[in-house]
Amino acid sequence: MSRNERNMEEVKVIGFWTSPYVYRVTWALKLKGVEYEYQEEDIWNKSDLLLQYNPVHKKVPVFVHGGKTIVESGIILEYIDETWPQNPLVPTDPHARAMARFWIKFVGDKMKNFQGFFFKRAGEEQIKAAKEAQEYLKILEDHGPEEKKFFDGDNIGMTDVSMGWLAFWLEAMEEASGVQVLEANSFPRLHAWIRNFKQVPVIKENHPDHTRLVAYFKPLREKFTKPATT
Repeated sequence: MSRNERNMEEVKVIGFWTSPYVYRVTWALKLKGVEYEYQEEDIWNKSDLLLQYNPVHKKVPVFVHGGKTIVESGIILEYIDETWPQNPLVPTDPHARAMARFWIKFVGDKMKNFQGFFFKRAGEEQIKAAKEAQEYLKILEDHGPEEKKFFDGDNIGMTDVSMGWLAFWLEAMEEASGVQVLEANSFPRLHAWIRNFKQVPVIKENHPDHTRLVAYFKPLREKFTKPATT
């Protein structure tokens, strides 16, 4: 089978509407101009199809191309970029490409720390978690785009797509928890990046509704922060 024939094979994404990992994949496909079928999954009542496609981790996103399955959003992004070379998502320069992969891994490794403030009960525990999140955000602020619009340069790239949750999900979690960690005065570069990111047509036209996200996060936070009963 030729590369062109391979690229024309059916593409399917199985996801859940609140997942930033799923949006990473769909944003990448749209930036590439790749048509795909989207199938919504109920992660609280997982279907047999999801368990069949991802029996190890049993989570979304699941990416299906030509009947073959790929899981884990980072791996899926690399596959998409290699399979459809138009509009490349990683820099061509080897050093810039290595740095992009470094920041993608950094955010992936620290994402739970960023979100810690949301899942902690009010008081000292939450204050400590919020400060920890700000410490990681400060690292991104210090190394974020200054003269260019995006982390990977003048055009949106894989690093930006991987960090896209900062532009929508973090804001909703802040509102749901009543705690602000990404303050405009303390993180001007990140706020400028978020503005640029949201203005990219593919992003602007495809993102979760803020009000709906907040409504989803509020009971979720109450569930995780509810004091244990004896």
